[in-house]
Amino acid sequence: MQSLTPQELHQKIEQGQAQIMVLDVREPWEAHLARLEGSVLAPMSTLGTGVMADLPDDRDIVVLCHHGVRSAIVSLWLEQNGLERVFNLSGGIDEWSLTVDPSLPRY
Repeated sequence: MQSLTPQELHQKIEQGQAQIMVLDVREPWEAHLARLEGSVLAPMSTLGTGVMADLPDDRDIVVLCHHGVRSAIVSLWLEQNGLERVFNLSGGIDEWSLTVDPSLPRY
């Protein structure tokens, strides 16, 4: 499984290196507390094979959760179902708020 650190993702976004879809697999209440702008909320609890049709295969998909555990599970599942450009955001949104954007609330 491929992964990116929050710093690496931030750098890619800032430099416009690639079109990236950020897939947030946390629950809605978590996204309400802290969210990355432009991310797509698709809670892990609601994911099924139908979600595959809505995911792009022509750009990177970075999966995030709170600390990186749920996103690692979903990233692996997406890879097993045929997507190749999938990355787990190591440390999740918590690490993002510690290292990239301290103004983002932690919970």
